[in-house]
Amino acid sequence: MKSQVFTLRNGLRMVTVDTKAFPTLTAILLVGAGSRYENKENNGVAHFFEHMAFKGSKKYPNSFAVASTIESVGGVFNAFTAKDHTGYWIKATNEHFDKLTDVLSDMILTPSLLEEEINREKGVVVEELNMYEDTPMQKVDILFENLLYPDSPLGFDIGGTKSTVNKFTKDTFTDYMKQLYHPKNAVFVVAGSLDNIDKCKQIVEDKFRNWTDG
Repeated sequence: MKSQVFTLRNGLRMVTVDTKAFPTLTAILLVGAGSRYENKENNGVAHFFEHMAFKGSKKYPNSFAVASTIESVGGVFNAFTAKDHTGYWIKATNEHFDKLTDVLSDMILTPSLLEEEINREKGVVVEELNMYEDTPMQKVDILFENLLYPDSPLGFDIGGTKSTVNKFTKDTFTDYMKQLYHPKNAVFVVAGSLDNIDKCKQIVEDKFRNWTDG
């Protein structure tokens, strides 16, 4: 297993891990954006945008287009939000690396952020918050962090509150992204059986070339 680290022309760091094993790979974009960079007004925006990224972009106009593109090549995908970073990943066979990278880059560089989709997703996020309220193992972690870091973003619930979530608009997301979603605050990692690392690097360079620093 061999790993290499590159810095692309726009400042995006790229890590390749060649396992020389099965002809599959995982591509993940990690962005330094999480709840610790929020405030009381936009608490939950990092997690909410994670949801919105899959709701459509310029090239893939809705969630069906995103999902069907990935699943049509046997891929699976998901995302997660933590205190200090958000990750978007796709797994598939290595022959489809170009397509996977195209989807990931378009989701982040040109998200649609349609108001009707934002309003629809508010209900989904609120129900997720309700689920945590009904799950003692989850709830006790949230309470502990709030006690440990009172009046600090580190004590915030990553998902936000029902009050903040229901106030979000398109501007909430674009303002947050201008602060943190830029190439020098991100890492693109691809791990798997990589036949041609130079080709992989060029694909990522091409797909993210329009991502400029914030």
